[in-house]
Amino acid sequence: MSNAAIIIRLLLLSAVFPLLILPVAGRWDWMMGWAVALVMAATTLASRLLLLKKDPDLLQERARSFSAEDAQPWDKVLAPAMAVSPLLVMVTASLDERFQWSADVNPAVQLTGLAIVIAGFSFGTWAMLANRYFSGVVRIQTDRGHRVVSTGPYAIVRHPGYSGTVVACLGLALALSSWWALIPTALAIAVTIVRTSLEDQTLMSELTGYAEYASKTRYRLVPGLW
Repeated sequence: MSNAAIIIRLLLLSAVFPLLILPVAGRWDWMMGWAVALVMAATTLASRLLLLKKDPDLLQERARSFSAEDAQPWDKVLAPAMAVSPLLVMVTASLDERFQWSADVNPAVQLTGLAIVIAGFSFGTWAMLANRYFSGVVRIQTDRGHRVVSTGPYAIVRHPGYSGTVVACLGLALALSSWWALIPTALAIAVTIVRTSLEDQTLMSELTGYAEYASKTRYRLVPGLW
């Protein structure tokens, strides 16, 4: 896929967020819905444009990763499930807004949630830019000279991209004032824990140097916890 085609696809993807949140909520004057939609669109587009500038080869890898034949069989299920988890959180929150299932939260809490969303996706973007093997699926990238990356956010946790996604999902539920959205958030966390465990096992057994790296960077997702 050409870089131009990838950019066009990213622009279309960025447009999905307001078209997903606001119609599902049944209103176009939902200010926090607009704020979340714009943040999601901006972070998605900005992270990929930064990647295009820094490492276009990785952008190509991510564009074709879901069709990779050497992806771990279990990740052909878990990777898409994790990829759509923020969308599920937003859809649930939008339905909550339409039907008023949850009581409104304090605007300060919503703004804090929005800041958490930005922080989560920024941390994930940092991980992507720091790791040229940041594929969309779990596979040992022998075709790309796969090796251990231990710098940047990888000196903090072993799977910082996943950490960022979980943090962002929690922030989305708060920003959109939806306690019901914590249900798909909990499911996202469960999927992330399973995927992290399986990926760790794969890397331990198949990627040279990963076991040594894991002995130094002890925590997988949350420093001091797991």
